[in-house]
Amino acid sequence: MAPTPPSAWPYPTLSLRIPDLAHPGVHTFLRLLDAHTALTLAVESTLTHLYDTPANPNLPQTVGSVMLVLRSMDGVAYTTGSETHKEIHLSVDYIVKKGEGGEDVGREIMGVLTHEMVHCYQYNARGKCPGGLVEGIADFVRLHADLAPPHWSPHSVPDKWDAGYQHTAYFLDWLENRYGKGTVRELNVLMKEREWEENIFRELTGRKLGKLWKFYIELLKVQ
Repeated sequence: MAPTPPSAWPYPTLSLRIPDLAHPGVHTFLRLLDAHTALTLAVESTLTHLYDTPANPNLPQTVGSVMLVLRSMDGVAYTTGSETHKEIHLSVDYIVKKGEGGEDVGREIMGVLTHEMVHCYQYNARGKCPGGLVEGIADFVRLHADLAPPHWSPHSVPDKWDAGYQHTAYFLDWLENRYGKGTVRELNVLMKEREWEENIFRELTGRKLGKLWKFYIELLKVQ
């Protein structure tokens, strides 16, 4: 689905902070991407896949600003902040590492930014949603934004449904294909004003979560 024209969505104020301009990972980022354009596209992908249209009454209206912080740190990225101000911290060391591996670094950065932007806008069952599902929804959006990295595989068999990241994302993708477009969008909205319970999946599909997971794993094992 093509993103909605920029004027339609309630865009936050976007900003960039770079503690060390001399870092080679910063050089790579600035050479490959325009920060404002990259963040705008990440917002568009997130809102399109989680809320479909600016007219959706469940669209969060509280996110007033998002700051991207490019800095040296362990790991890849994380999102923090308040209800109104979010910060996405992206490791410039990770950017250097990806460049050394010969990967499409610009595409990988866009994938990470999209994943983290989802955390700025998704619902989490009043903080009670399983962490694996939170991360799985973020990677579901990344997947549907056509930003999946080369190492992801829809055929890997996870140990549990909320293993997180791409593993849960592909389970959600299967649900989306089986029960109709918008299933994951509805799952997100169901977690807006209630605490987590597995029965949410039954409300969505008519089947218990355990049964859905069993069907999915059986399908993976015969592929």
